[in-house]
Amino acid sequence: MRVAGAGRCTVVVGSQWGDEGKGKIVDVLAEEVDIVARYQGGANAGHTVHVADGEFVLHQIPSGILHADKRCLIGNGVVLDVARFFEEYDGLANRGIDLDGRIGVSLRAHLLLPYHRWLDQAREEAASSQIGTTGRGIGPAYEDKAGRRGIRVVDVHAPERLAAMARAGLERARAAFPDRDAAGLAEELEGALSTAPRLAPLTTETGEEVWSALQGGKHVLLEGAQGTVLDLDHGTYPFVTSSTTTAAGAATGIGVGPTAIDEVLGVVKAYTTRVGNGPLPTAFSPEMDERVRRLGGEFGATTGRPRRCGWFDAVVGRLAARVNGLTGLAVTKLDVLDTLPALRIATGYRTPAGLVESFPADTALLDRVEPVYEELPGWQANTSEARSLADLPAAARAYLDRVEELLQVPVRMVSVGTRRQQIIRT
Repeated sequence: MRVAGAGRCTVVVGSQWGDEGKGKIVDVLAEEVDIVARYQGGANAGHTVHVADGEFVLHQIPSGILHADKRCLIGNGVVLDVARFFEEYDGLANRGIDLDGRIGVSLRAHLLLPYHRWLDQAREEAASSQIGTTGRGIGPAYEDKAGRRGIRVVDVHAPERLAAMARAGLERARAAFPDRDAAGLAEELEGALSTAPRLAPLTTETGEEVWSALQGGKHVLLEGAQGTVLDLDHGTYPFVTSSTTTAAGAATGIGVGPTAIDEVLGVVKAYTTRVGNGPLPTAFSPEMDERVRRLGGEFGATTGRPRRCGWFDAVVGRLAARVNGLTGLAVTKLDVLDTLPALRIATGYRTPAGLVESFPADTALLDRVEPVYEELPGWQANTSEARSLADLPAAARAYLDRVEELLQVPVRMVSVGTRRQQIIRT
């Protein structure tokens, strides 16, 4: 039970198929908090933040790192690609970001090592039906965790044990694909393990840090990766990631109870995108897909793959509202729709069994549904200079009102561009 006068805990969660713009929203909110903590995923995430000094693409380090006085934590729910972590760490340091004493890594997080990436790529190449993973080793690392053969960050404090466990993991990987080229894999593993002395001083108990901060009246922001419809339980299985992307995963992935969470902000684009394989019920026609991809710069921050684009899907939005317990929405990329003469929102799906307004569990069915659309007028005006709802065209406000009504969640933030200042608070 939280004590009187305790701090505030906010979760920022992706509420579509990922790539919703969580990085910018976290960066904007980070100014108001004391701690930003990442609770799941790994180097498959790509949070892009635009600041005066240019563009930063963050994969494992929380977006709050760009604010000088914030403590940034990587929780136990993350699978830490330690080699990529230090590439990112050094890249930030080389660009003048002071990291001293500002990053903590959970002792209970699991390490993602080079053989996990090797396995991920080998499986995707061999599969008759590909999932469309990023190839970053996320699935194999979480498999090792669930199989109770994973290597945790705490093991960097026991070098001999760490080396023995890593050798065993490498041999398991090689045995799974004995005919696949593994040249250089052992050397790559040694390189990753050589970072252990650098990682050891950064280790912490993230749950204890967050709990202590809340007890001390501080504000904590818990940052997710990917999106709700990529959740292992609630997403378009098997075209999902290997962790719990929803707000429930925030408590588990940091080490606090669910009653520690005060608010859950769901981030949605003003339209829908998806990268990788799997269904996208509201997908645009090829011509419109190309147009919106160009307008929105829709290419994956981690892989560079083009994202598939579609109309806003309120069926997905209602799923996200329910499973995350959303208390507010942040709508991003509203400006991308500025030139479109008319807009659509999917309010339900027609299926062989009739109309449904909730998201089906049967992923195969999603390839056969026919979205039921409402059409709204476009505004065909520049919104990038808007700093309040009153600055927006009436049609843009009506569009946001309809999203809010369909999801039964209030819109709290609207992003109208890539820069920090291009934000509307409601």
